[in-house]
Amino acid sequence: MIGDFIIGGLAGVGAGFFSNPFDVIKIRMQLQGELKARGEHAVYYRNIPHAAYTIVKHDGLASLQKGLVPALWFQLIVNGVRLGIYQQADNYGLLRDENNNTKFANSLFFGLISGMSGGLAGSPLQLVKTQLMSYSNKKIAVGTQHAHQGTLYALRQIYNKNGLLGLWRGAHGMMLRNSIGSSTQIAAFAICKEWMDNNGFCQQSKYLSAFVASNIGAVAKTITLTPMDVIMTRLYNQAVDAQGRGVLYSGIVDCANKITRAEGILAFYKGIGPSYLRQAPHTVLLLVFWDMLKDLQKSWDKEKAS
Repeated sequence: MIGDFIIGGLAGVGAGFFSNPFDVIKIRMQLQGELKARGEHAVYYRNIPHAAYTIVKHDGLASLQKGLVPALWFQLIVNGVRLGIYQQADNYGLLRDENNNTKFANSLFFGLISGMSGGLAGSPLQLVKTQLMSYSNKKIAVGTQHAHQGTLYALRQIYNKNGLLGLWRGAHGMMLRNSIGSSTQIAAFAICKEWMDNNGFCQQSKYLSAFVASNIGAVAKTITLTPMDVIMTRLYNQAVDAQGRGVLYSGIVDCANKITRAEGILAFYKGIGPSYLRQAPHTVLLLVFWDMLKDLQKSWDKEKAS
């Protein structure tokens, strides 16, 4: 049982290292023009290549890996919890029918529950990661600039200012985001991989079907996740008052209403390009690593039994 949670966490860490630069770009683009109409704000990040160039020019090459430490701890916790819970549901026979085929509705449900649980557990690290990634040279600064000196410094500052609950500020946004993304990603992956395996498609390599299915999962996740991802980024990065309340947004609904009124509906898909380029390799690596690590676990279990 514990092994299922460890395997999920390690898969997330492996994927997180490679996808982190796109996360930095995504967050900057999501914060650009916050609560301002098109044409009323400076555009520092026009597209993905321009954003990467601008960030490196002003902040240095290493800035594309800003927030890597909390990002990897976040991946370890979030994916350890969500993939561990999902695997446990599978182990207890809650995901499959009598023919051992995945039930789509059940997969969506447990993907949602596991994603929500992982989001709650990892929320403080996502909060710190977002604030570290948004901090930049003042010439290209977007959103609230928190100027944290590192992960532990940020956690300590937030705790000292707003207490334990302050570390979970915006967690409701993370839980909703993660439940939506997790359910669509895992369900799409499981159904597509199972269909290909059962029908003999993409069987040239042991993990080819997992690779193709994870790409489909990445597309599904990006489309459904991005609007909530924009809201989550705004909630996490906003400044707070002495009572720990957000200065710009009081919650998910308030944030969505203000974005709609000030920036328009399309603002909910700000950063969808880097979001997909982050989600695609991240999802592929995460789910392929997950498959590989589960196979290794099965091999070890067989060796112990023999």
